[in-house]
Amino acid sequence: MEPIPKSGLYYPNKIARLSILALEDVMGKNGLNAILNLASLPHLIDNYPPSNLEKEFDFADFSAIQGALEEMYGPRGGRGLALRQGRAAFDDGLRNFGALAGVGDLAFKVLPLSAKLKIGLPAMARIFTQTSDQLSTVEEKDDHYVYTIHRCPCCHGRHTDKPCCFIAAGLLQAGLKWVSGGLEFRVNESKCIAVGDTVCEFIVFKDPIH
Repeated sequence: MEPIPKSGLYYPNKIARLSILALEDVMGKNGLNAILNLASLPHLIDNYPPSNLEKEFDFADFSAIQGALEEMYGPRGGRGLALRQGRAAFDDGLRNFGALAGVGDLAFKVLPLSAKLKIGLPAMARIFTQTSDQLSTVEEKDDHYVYTIHRCPCCHGRHTDKPCCFIAAGLLQAGLKWVSGGLEFRVNESKCIAVGDTVCEFIVFKDPIH
């Protein structure tokens, strides 16, 4: 796999650490080490980023891990692992970030579903906008929301035939499940910078699957 040139855009160490630990959960230590080697990031083996909010983890390295997943397991297998990685990263720690702090409160839990989504999705976007160089926005439409990532760490520097930011889709799915009190939602990536679009865009349907 060709190394991706550094972007000068950064995630906080803690988000990178959560995503790497989530991948270890999903595929085991040996599987993760193989991915880090393939991504030209052997220095991260047994040396994960610290659990702090310093912006020091380059988007290029985050994207390289996602690209290595797809290269090692193929588009379909890589997609499944990345979705699970995103869900695990949210469940293992992202839900405790400041912007989502009030979402577990009783006052929030009694709100109607429409209000939970209206508050919860922008709160998720704010986490990344406030703590990293990833800029995220949310726009409400009739039957769906459009969640847009304007500077995307998931696919930075990569070129693919189809949208490939599955870790972001998994994060959104897990976030929506938590915000809604256990419901599953469809999240489809409709635009992707790796395909040639100007942004990465996710359609989040308001009606839960079940």
